[in-house]
Parts: sequence; structure tokens; C-alpha cells
Amino acid sequence: MSLRDVAGAGRLAELTGLLDTCSVGGFQADFVGWGFYPASPWRNYWHRHSSYEVCLAYSGAGRFSIGAEHHDVGAGDVFVARPGDIHEIESSQTDPLGIAFWGFTLRAGREGPLPGERGWWSGLTDTTGPAVSRSIGSLASLVTALAEQAAPVRSGYETGLAGLGAALVVETARAFAAEDDLRTESPVGGRLSPAVAAMQRYLADNLSRPMTVHDVAAAVHLSERHAERLFREQTGASLMTTMRRMRLDLAAALLLTTDTTVTDVAQACGYLDVRAFSTAFRRRHGHSPLAHRSLRGTLHL
Repeated sequence: MSLRDVAGAGRLAELTGLLDTCSVGGFQADFVGWGFYPASPWRNYWHRHSSYEVCLAYSGAGRFSIGAEHHDVGAGDVFVARPGDIHEIESSQTDPLGIAFWGFTLRAGREGPLPGERGWWSGLTDTTGPAVSRSIGSLASLVTALAEQAAPVRSGYETGLAGLGAALVVETARAFAAEDDLRTESPVGGRLSPAVAAMQRYLADNLSRPMTVHDVAAAVHLSERHAERLFREQTGASLMTTMRRMRLDLAAALLLTTDTTVTDVAQACGYLDVRAFSTAFRRRHGHSPLAHRSLRGTLHL
């Protein structure tokens, strides 16, 4: 997606009544307006709002004024009028300004930031922050995707629009935020590499089949040695140890949620020998498969 795609996002205005509110990172965002101006001469005279009004210019040139400040804007600029800002937008007569725009309020909920805490939202809530930015990130893609969801309306639109709306609010605020406000810690424990995540999925999808390290490594196009090393470094366990744990945990779930025989459960979890399965199950869960089923998974000590 690019700015050129935004030129075809005229249906953004049809989101009124479809996307009115969404939750985003401890805040509630209420959308109060959606719009689109084609690239033709126009002027939006001095006015103000009780909400944030955000414009993404996809073509042409113009001027955005807030009080005594005047900003030349053009394709690739995003600009914001914060609540109470008296502002005006004027398109060039010779190179008309085309924009997509959206308006919303933002209020912190119980799980919102503490007083004085800063983050992505500071790009909007800090009234001393910039009003014009060229750090549009994925705004063009989000605006285009939102317009595509507006019509025709299809089943599931509520969930799809809420997710896109939340992303739009965050990406809008990021455009005006200081770099220090966007820095954050990585998730606790770090994230798995794509290769290790793919190996985990392969294990989960093939628990009923015979598997070797070679099979898993081949699925992610790595050597056995490299695959085993990566997996152990990032998960703390070997591939085969993880496979056995996953198989026995799946068996425990099947015993409680189905009436399948122990033999069939064993086979569904990759064990051809029911006796070997029962021994491994007892080592993992502390009792036999039949006892697990009769105790409903709870061992009273």
C-alpha cells in the first residue's frame, strides 16, 4: 500500500455508523468523523473541534494554519488539530490538495497510563508536540484497509474494523510522538525467532505422526544440528523432549474431553505401543491414563 492507494479510499466517509468506538491500550477512542477530499481546490475555514482532527495528504499541496502558525503541507504529510485548536486548511489552486481525514476523542480508562506517564499516546496528548509530521508509518495502508471494509459490509466487519481502528489511533499518535516516548522493553522472555516458532507449529500439527529431528529441521530448511541448537537456545528444551511433552499433554486433554479409548488416544498422540504410552504418561502426570480420566485430571494428595 502507498499514498497512491489512498486516492481510491473515498469510501472512508462511509465508516460513520460502522466504526464509532474501540478500545486501544488502556484508552477508549470514540470516532466522531470520517472523510475524504478529492484533489480539487477547496478551503476549510477557521474552526475548532472538541476532538482530534487528523488529515493525511495523499496528493497536491496546501497550507495548514493553527492560530498564528502556518505550515505548508503536501503529499506524505499528516497533520493534526488537537481539541480546542482553532485551525484552517486551504488547498492550492494550481496543485490541489487531496486528503483523507478522521476525527476521534481519546480518554484514558482504569487501565490507562498513570499521571505523567508517557508513551505512544503522548504524540496526541502533549499539546506542545508538533502538528505536522512526515512519519506516517502504516497510516496509508490502514486508511486504505478501512475504506475497503466500509463497503460492501460483510460478516465479521465489527471485529475487523475495531482492530483497524485501534491500529489507526496508535499509528496516528506515533506520527507525532518523540522517539523517547516510543521506546519500550521487549516482552518478558523475548520472542521466538520465525524458525523456532515454525518448528513449534510443526510439532503441534504432527503429534500423531512419527517424527524425527530431521523431519522438523527439513520443514524449516535447516540442518539438524542448527535446528536443534536454535530450538534449545530459545525454548530451553530439545525438539524431541518438547515433542514428547506436547504429546502427553494432548493425551491428558483427550482423556478428559472425549470418550476415546486409551489405545486410540495413544495412537492419536503418536504412540503405537499402548504400554509405552501408559509408562510415559505416568512419568509425566503421576498416574495412569485411566486414573487420569477417572480423577478428572485432579490428584488429591
